[in-house]
Order: sequence, then C-alpha cells, then structure tokens
Amino acid sequence: MKTIYEKCIAACQKCLVDCQNCLVEMAGMKSMNDCPKCCVECIDACLVSIKMMAADSEYAAEYCKLCAEICDWCAEQCEQHDHEHCQKCAESCRKCAEECRKIAA
Repeated sequence: MKTIYEKCIAACQKCLVDCQNCLVEMAGMKSMNDCPKCCVECIDACLVSIKMMAADSEYAAEYCKLCAEICDWCAEQCEQHDHEHCQKCAESCRKCAEECRKIAA
C-alpha cells in the first residue's frame, strides 16, 4: 500500500464508523431527509475506497472521487439534524471528502 493513501484510509475508516453509529442511532427515529439512507451509501463508498487504496488499484482515484461526492451528500443530510451523532457523522464525512479529493486530484 502506498503511504499517500494513509490519511485518506484513516479518514474513510473514521467516516465509516461514524456513519454506522449514526445509522444505528437513527434506527426507529423519523427523519425529514435522506439521513440515515445516506449513511448506508456512505459506509459502502468508504469501504470500497479503502479496499481500492489498500490494493493500490489503478481505479482508486475514481472510487475516491465518488466517495467524496457521497460523503458531501451525507454531510449535507446529517448536519440538518441537531442530534450529536448526526453532527459527528457530518463532520467525519466532510473530512473524508476532503481527503478523498486529494487522492482523486
């Protein structure tokens, strides 16, 4: 694995965990938007991006670009809620998107 991926992988891992927590906390709660649906998609995008970077795939940058877009969407949705877990999720999504864009560039 290339060391250039380390920060992005760490950001994706944190985002994945925080999205999973948000998803669990939102279970049974009503949502006025796409949270927690976005968390499901963000978890998958982060996981695939981690796998592609770990494998030093020639498509890692493309996966990271898509992951950044999904993370942006998830952050927009989650930050609309006042719940602490949603705010934490949104923050992790923003950081993950930032790191993924660096890889995608």
